[in-house]
Amino acid sequence: MEKGTVLIVGSGGREHAISLQLAKSASVADIHVAPGNAGTSMVGSNHEVALEDIDGLCELAVRIGADLVIIGPEAPLVAGLADRLRQQGINCFGPNAEGALLEGSKQYAKSIMRRLAIPTAGSVMVTENSQIDSALGGFSKPWVIKRDGLAAGKGVTVTENIADARDAVKRAIETDGKVLIEEFLPGEEASILVLMDESGFSILPSSQDHKRLNDGDTGPNTGGMGAYAPAPVVTKMVMDRVISRIVEPMHKFLSGGSGPYRGCLYIGLMIDDCDPKVVEFNVRLGDPETQVTLPLVQSDLGLLFMAVSEGKLSDFKLDVSKKHAATIVLASEGYPDKPIKGRIVTGTSFEEDGTAAIIHHAGTRLDGDLVVSSGGRVLSVTGISDTLEGAINVAYSRISKVSMEGGHYRQDIGHKALET
Repeated sequence: MEKGTVLIVGSGGREHAISLQLAKSASVADIHVAPGNAGTSMVGSNHEVALEDIDGLCELAVRIGADLVIIGPEAPLVAGLADRLRQQGINCFGPNAEGALLEGSKQYAKSIMRRLAIPTAGSVMVTENSQIDSALGGFSKPWVIKRDGLAAGKGVTVTENIADARDAVKRAIETDGKVLIEEFLPGEEASILVLMDESGFSILPSSQDHKRLNDGDTGPNTGGMGAYAPAPVVTKMVMDRVISRIVEPMHKFLSGGSGPYRGCLYIGLMIDDCDPKVVEFNVRLGDPETQVTLPLVQSDLGLLFMAVSEGKLSDFKLDVSKKHAATIVLASEGYPDKPIKGRIVTGTSFEEDGTAAIIHHAGTRLDGDLVVSSGGRVLSVTGISDTLEGAINVAYSRISKVSMEGGHYRQDIGHKALET
């Protein structure tokens, strides 16, 4: 691809991070985002096409002459957007609908892991209320209840209260007709983003997300309140085990489907005593993991994603910085249950102050010259430094200059790594 046109599908911090990195790519001339946010509108052209409008997204890709489409969120992937684009001869970063089932159905993902002997938690699928007590009785507390479908990263309940566990199971059965009850895995979490096609795979810097809303990993699960990279818990020994026990078997499996897997395989891990087990697979770049890993990629991102989309990743040399990155998420009042939207956000214009900080817009829109909140996770700030402590300090220093009524963020992002 030379001076190419790229369409990014999505509207979150992940998509703004991708657009900012593509803006630095010599291979990319025009950036389009659908539907985008306030941040992406400052990098490229936003288009008011909804994520569920598969026909509209395909028509847009054709109309702008897209050389490459990068699909950010999971829902369009599960709906088959990548399949449709490839049928029209348009290169696409993102797996086909068959590959996307790994995130679309936890039951399917578990069956694949069992078939390939990939280490993961034991689990049982429950479809009737009459099965609840016996199923919960098969596991010791805390209980882990997972909705079997797309839930925007918020479909998991972890509780030591049996009444809360029963309620979570009942709600999931009412909503989805089924629910996964899973063995609790002790240890420390980490995320691995694996770029993958039939020719090979490349692994981006490891990261650690902070799922809980509040400091000390308390409060409800969210889509992610911050992250840092690389994650010290992913030692060379751990990474070697991840590659041999998880990545290589999955790559072999996904390369043998009806169509090759071309995109990102997100591996959510729990690591206990250097022993990694899979908590979940996602079929796209994570959020906020993208915001904390892509700034460390020094290769031309347009060429990298194009190589994956063409099945030529093995010919591409991935160049990654040795620096550290930390991302802190600013959330709306009421997030994650009932976020209050429409509040003015100030302090987002970037002043050159000598620090390597990046503002990634997420739930934002422009109202004239004003930036206004439009979602639960409003924006994030990513700091880059030679040390993790330096990156965290840069991020906190910059996010302190952002103001929004009711806005809040965790004060302890990266604490586990600093303590060790």
